[in-house]
Amino acid sequence: MTQQPQEGFARSMGDAQEWMKAVQERLQINDNTQGPRAALEARLRETEKICQLEPEGRVKVDMVLRAAEALLACCHEDQKPEILTRLRDVKAQWEETVTYMTHCHSRIEWVWLHWSEYLLARDEFYRWFQKMTVVLEPPVELQLGLKEKRWQLSHAQVLLQNVDNQATLLDRLLEEAASLFNRIGDPSVDEAAQKKLKAEYDAVKTKAQNRVDLLEQVTQEHEHFQLSVDEFQLWLKAVVERVHGCMGRKCRLSTKDRLSALQDIASDFPRGEESLRRLEEQAGGVIQSSSPLGAEKITRELEEMRNVLEKLRALWEGEEGRLRGLLWSREAYEQQRRQLEAELAEFRKGLQRLAEEDLEPAAKAGTQDELVARWRLYSATRAALAAEEPRVDRLQARLKELIVFPEDPQPLAGSVVSAIQEHQSMKAKSSRLRNAAGVDLWRHFQRPLQELQLWRALAQRIVDVTASLPDPPSIHTFLPQIEAALAESSRLKEELTMLQLKKDLLGGIFGQERATALLEQVATSVRDRDLLHNRLLQRKSKLQSSLAQHKDFGDAFDPLQRRLSDLQIRVRAENGLQRDLPGKQAQLSRLQGLQEEGLDLGVQMEAMRPLVQGNSHHQHRMDQLSSDHQTLHRSLEDLVDTCRQSVREHCTFSHEVLELRQWISMLTQKLEAHRVDTGPWDAQSREVDVEKLLDEFPAKEAQLPLIEARGRLVMEKSSPEGAAVVQKELQELVESWGALRLLRGSLLSLIRNRQLQRMEVDSGKKLIFTNNIPKTGFLITPMDLIFRHHRQTNVLQEEEDSCEDFSQLLRSFEHWLQVDNSKLVRIIAMRNATAKDLRTRETKLQELEARVPEGQHLFENLLRLRPARGSSDKLEDLRYRWMLYKSKLKDSGHLRTQNSPGEPTGFQKICTEH
Repeated sequence: MTQQPQEGFARSMGDAQEWMKAVQERLQINDNTQGPRAALEARLRETEKICQLEPEGRVKVDMVLRAAEALLACCHEDQKPEILTRLRDVKAQWEETVTYMTHCHSRIEWVWLHWSEYLLARDEFYRWFQKMTVVLEPPVELQLGLKEKRWQLSHAQVLLQNVDNQATLLDRLLEEAASLFNRIGDPSVDEAAQKKLKAEYDAVKTKAQNRVDLLEQVTQEHEHFQLSVDEFQLWLKAVVERVHGCMGRKCRLSTKDRLSALQDIASDFPRGEESLRRLEEQAGGVIQSSSPLGAEKITRELEEMRNVLEKLRALWEGEEGRLRGLLWSREAYEQQRRQLEAELAEFRKGLQRLAEEDLEPAAKAGTQDELVARWRLYSATRAALAAEEPRVDRLQARLKELIVFPEDPQPLAGSVVSAIQEHQSMKAKSSRLRNAAGVDLWRHFQRPLQELQLWRALAQRIVDVTASLPDPPSIHTFLPQIEAALAESSRLKEELTMLQLKKDLLGGIFGQERATALLEQVATSVRDRDLLHNRLLQRKSKLQSSLAQHKDFGDAFDPLQRRLSDLQIRVRAENGLQRDLPGKQAQLSRLQGLQEEGLDLGVQMEAMRPLVQGNSHHQHRMDQLSSDHQTLHRSLEDLVDTCRQSVREHCTFSHEVLELRQWISMLTQKLEAHRVDTGPWDAQSREVDVEKLLDEFPAKEAQLPLIEARGRLVMEKSSPEGAAVVQKELQELVESWGALRLLRGSLLSLIRNRQLQRMEVDSGKKLIFTNNIPKTGFLITPMDLIFRHHRQTNVLQEEEDSCEDFSQLLRSFEHWLQVDNSKLVRIIAMRNATAKDLRTRETKLQELEARVPEGQHLFENLLRLRPARGSSDKLEDLRYRWMLYKSKLKDSGHLRTQNSPGEPTGFQKICTEH
């Protein structure tokens, strides 16, 4: 009965042992990491396949276990130990086989991955090597000037630093290659390959170092030349100051002292010639290491300095000749001065006599005779002053002859000018008073004509009104007015008749042409007055014979009163704040409809007026109704104007918020794309792209407080629910702007850091001397002659003083900018409800605009005094705040011109119409 289980157990045991033996043999064949990469990859694939056979082996082991269980169940007790021993051996062999499979595959796979990582790192190194070889292959380019050479040296030093930074990667590669070679023994990572990699790196480093050494030599040579140029220009500036100190009216030295000083200056010219000759010798090597344009610039600079030296010599020669001429001309000057003093004394006596006559009137003239007497007095004085014109010409001619001399004609010239100005002032005053008297006379003669015009208008209106009077009370009202108009007509006729008799007086004062025209106007007015006077007389007669008629009040009053009451109720219902823009537009439309109804009601009330004539009770009720209608009409006008302004402000606010939201969304997307880009951040093109995207940022930031101010106005004219909606919109807009500002700040900070890394080598202060010297003088700030050794001993103290001045100026400019920016924010938040508010706002903005040059001057001084190290971030932040303030001020000026109270913009008109 145990025969069959024993056979099954033996058979399954044999199959399992044979399978495990075959697997171990295959593993032993592939258990090797030596050899080329293809063989290693084949062994990796083979061990992977062997590992995939593990389920098959597990099945065979399981079959042995089941067969053993069946055999143990039916065998004798003395056979069980042997069976269990064989079973343990099979299990141990299985565990050993599985462990061997796993370890063999993992070892080969690790060596494969290690080799792959090494190849990737080596490929990256070779890409850098090829790129650096391309960069270092061309010869060194010649540069324009010292600044460009320093930039070129800085770039070469950056390249050398990059090469030095690659040494760590190279060491790592060599270590990995040695480790791999010990494991795989492949020639691609042997010692020869490692030496080749090291030799290639050393060649690149040598090229970079040679380039840096060459550029340092070129830069030092140019710096030494520039230092010599600066020293020569300092000497030249000192000579210029000495020459200028001996020239001009401000020099207090005598003529002899000036000549002595000029002779001392002439002794320094040989030294300048020698210094300039040494500069020209030094310039030869600098020109060879500069570009054609740079060589041309150096040559031109040397020529300019030689020209300045020659011009200075010519100036010295000319000034010396001029001073010698001064000594010879003083005698002629004294003679001319005495003659001018005598002529001036006689002229002043004549002016004194005319000044004794008091031209200014003590009291305003009232009568015609007083006006004529004053006009004649002023005419006589003006004629006497005109007779002094030849003497004035002689004084001016003598003064011109005196000014030709080099001596200072003051105070005599001042006395002559004062006398001439006094003459001109008296002449202008007499002409002004004469003209004013003529104007007063003309007004006096025109007054009857003006009164006649007023009377004609009143009389014509009376004639027109009294053409058809409805009732006797109206006749009684207008009859006294007609009688008063007739009396005024008689008085005017008398005045005009007297005026016609003064033809000669008018001709003497105003001239024949104006006098004739005035008299013709008087004659025409008299004829017109006569015609209208006759019409008044006829109308007076007609009214006295007419009777008034009147009509009953009727039932027409009650519908008008009910309609007015209905309009008042509907107007009160519309006197409320709306939630949103459509509600405000609908309210404006309803108010305009009510306004039209009110105008129609007024027309009906005026048509009803004839029915209430003669009945005081009805007249009182009608007057009360008319008063209520006028009150309602004014209230409607105020409501319509307020609602129209509210709609216009809400339309503008919504449009600006929408525009700014779209711009923020667009810019955020583009900046996010640049931030998540993994490309090299030191690329110039990417920096330029970001800066172009941010060009509109200051203008938009200046627009934000304007939108907030407009939003507050909209909230004031909206219901609480609408104000909450507007407040939410503003809050979301501010949050979006804050996120955009943070994103912008991070990008700008990254750009500045990269730029500073490229420029940190050039840490010294760059002093540039300008040789563009105009004909009128030199553009060099006066200072003492400083020699080279003295400057080296005091450089530390000068840097400390410069830093202290910079800090003080920085604090001053920050305070100035903070004060003016606060003023601008308050001005932007002002309401422009009236023309007075707008004028006040314009005045304050103009005051701020007038202060911009002062701020620009402070900022330029700040840039000039900035230290070579430190404060770069703070200065850049201050530069941005200054640019933002100017942009806000400019946009506020545009808004001022566009939002005048009486001239809404095109967008506001569209919103109002809808």
